[in-house]
Amino acid sequence: MADQQTQQTVQVTNTAPAVKVVMPAAPVVPAAPVAPAPAPVQISPELQSLRNAILAANVPQMVMSIISYALEMRSSDIHIEALENHVRVRYRVDGVLKSIVDYPTNLHPAVVSRIKIMSNLKIDEQRIPQDGRAEVTTKEGREMDLRISTLPTVNGEKIVMRIQDKSRKIPDLLELGIEGNNLKRIEEAIKSPNGIIINTGPTGSGKTTTLYSCLNRLNKTDVNILTIEDPVEIQLDGLSQSQVHHDIQYTFAAGMRAALRQDPDIIMVGEMRDKETADTAIEASLTGHLVFSTLHTNSAVESITRLVNMGIQPYLITSTIELIIAQRLVRKLDPQYRKVATVSAEMMEIVKNALANLPEGHIDPALLQNLTFYEPSDPEKGYKGRVGLYEVFRMDNELRKLISESASTMEIEKVAKKNGMITLEQAGVIKALKGETSLDEVYRVARKSE
Repeated sequence: MADQQTQQTVQVTNTAPAVKVVMPAAPVVPAAPVAPAPAPVQISPELQSLRNAILAANVPQMVMSIISYALEMRSSDIHIEALENHVRVRYRVDGVLKSIVDYPTNLHPAVVSRIKIMSNLKIDEQRIPQDGRAEVTTKEGREMDLRISTLPTVNGEKIVMRIQDKSRKIPDLLELGIEGNNLKRIEEAIKSPNGIIINTGPTGSGKTTTLYSCLNRLNKTDVNILTIEDPVEIQLDGLSQSQVHHDIQYTFAAGMRAALRQDPDIIMVGEMRDKETADTAIEASLTGHLVFSTLHTNSAVESITRLVNMGIQPYLITSTIELIIAQRLVRKLDPQYRKVATVSAEMMEIVKNALANLPEGHIDPALLQNLTFYEPSDPEKGYKGRVGLYEVFRMDNELRKLISESASTMEIEKVAKKNGMITLEQAGVIKALKGETSLDEVYRVARKSE
């Protein structure tokens, strides 16, 4: 009986209609994208050499690698500064400080001593600042002069080395970024048989390079050119260059007086720091010499006020000054890493105000139709190299009359602009419109017009 029931059950089970169960399809999960392997960071051999020297505590190799890598990075200054827990090495590249490497504080006394030995400074004197210089040849054969300054700080001595690369070529005026009416005015002035040409600007603004560029154009076998400098930054064939030594009373004024006895045609004096030097430069100009020099003022017109404050009579200024150049350096945009900038309404108003008073002939009218500016697309690679902004004040009879009447700086500047002078701000805006630099760079160094 049980077998029959089992048989029946099986039969029922077998004869039941088949049920097809459809399971919902599992959701398709996309495979996670495989991130591409990061490209290996390319490290300069000089930087790797510096890192290896730090790991090995090889101080002579550290110092040489710091200098060599600075040359590779186009640095103008090396900063080695002791902090609380480490020592930081920074380079000034295109006017901006960049952190390069750190090393332990226990190596710093040996590094300082090594640099002091190179520059003939006192190793055992750590309480007062010291200044020196050294001549260095890298293993690649590049020669350079180093101006070395030490400064005692709470964490140890800080060292700053100014690099003067002897292999660097003096650029021509056009290569410096001088163009248009500014170039024409400078070329006319340096052809004058006598007079004074002044270049003004802050430290590190390229004044000496501009003067060297002018002297390069005048450097011919039938011309005797003498320079009195502190220090002689670049040696040029054909020039008689002399370096002052204040500790033995060989000053700019003393050098100028000696130069006048050397039958010169052209004299360059590094800086008019005091009335004595200015008086000697004026005397040289009045006796038929062309004199080049520098001042520290904020604009070309303010140089007139500076000379008056030094005690120079206005009639001497008007009879000797031929040209005054004010200049600043701004970083150049790298064409590979630049993009069109978004300029705020406020900034655009400032730019339009600067361009409104621009003398004719200084800019292509096509650039004014669509005011387009650029900025870096990559903050690390956006800038490469520097270019100058120039404000060129050319003396004329109308300006001579104002100066002799002791007119204000504002009055003199107004007439100078009317007669074709462009300001540093205007020069910068023109460079920015051409895509050579950014507005941020321009207004980092130039004052906004009112």
